[in-house]
Amino acid sequence: MMVRPAALNAVIAWIFIAGAACFALGATPAYVDAVGGPADSVTFFVGSIFFTVASFSQLLQAQNPILTDVDNTGQHAPQPLGLWAWRPRDLNWLAACTQFPGTVFFNVSTLAALIHNVTVAEEDRRVWRPDFFGSTLFLLASGLGILAVSGRIVARPGPAARSIAWLNMIGSVLFMASALASYVLPGTGEMLASQISSAGTLLGALCFLGGAALMFTAWRSAVESRQRDRPGGHGADGAAT
Repeated sequence: MMVRPAALNAVIAWIFIAGAACFALGATPAYVDAVGGPADSVTFFVGSIFFTVASFSQLLQAQNPILTDVDNTGQHAPQPLGLWAWRPRDLNWLAACTQFPGTVFFNVSTLAALIHNVTVAEEDRRVWRPDFFGSTLFLLASGLGILAVSGRIVARPGPAARSIAWLNMIGSVLFMASALASYVLPGTGEMLASQISSAGTLLGALCFLGGAALMFTAWRSAVESRQRDRPGGHGADGAAT
């Protein structure tokens, strides 16, 4: 399979944007009131599918360095896409490899939330636990992402790349707060803190949405940096460097 690096990055960004937008929409009280609980649950499930597709695509991108180490010309040239690689020393790969199963846990939790008339114990087992595990993996992936752009792994990371890493970390913290707050108390059948759960999901999704939108800027910055580093390379203004 051959893909154009710039096109793949753009597709990943747009799918992440779609997934984050679904989660933000689903956590908006006005939307819930307008469409009702069942439709709102479907919105979250659709968003989780977007997240999983984007995360898997990002994993493929991370395990094929030829798709990211490109200059102005190379970013539009079709490159081979390997479906599997083992790169445990690459923090970007580790982050993507950790995030992907986290999105699968969100698939499980949001799908289970579509089932009604379940007991409190079943809801905690089928919905809360996968949500908690997914949020935990997102936290780990975000930590690895911050390490990757710390300057020791990625040479001269641009401000957009660092902003993405920190937005993802803040979003992951908020998703974890939402997961913890959504635990259903056995005695009452109510969430531990429903308002915190909704706010955490909404604000966390907005953080992920912002990070996904910055992927376009981060890509352009990285490509221009590599272009300048290549022999006879040119900067963004076309002047030789």
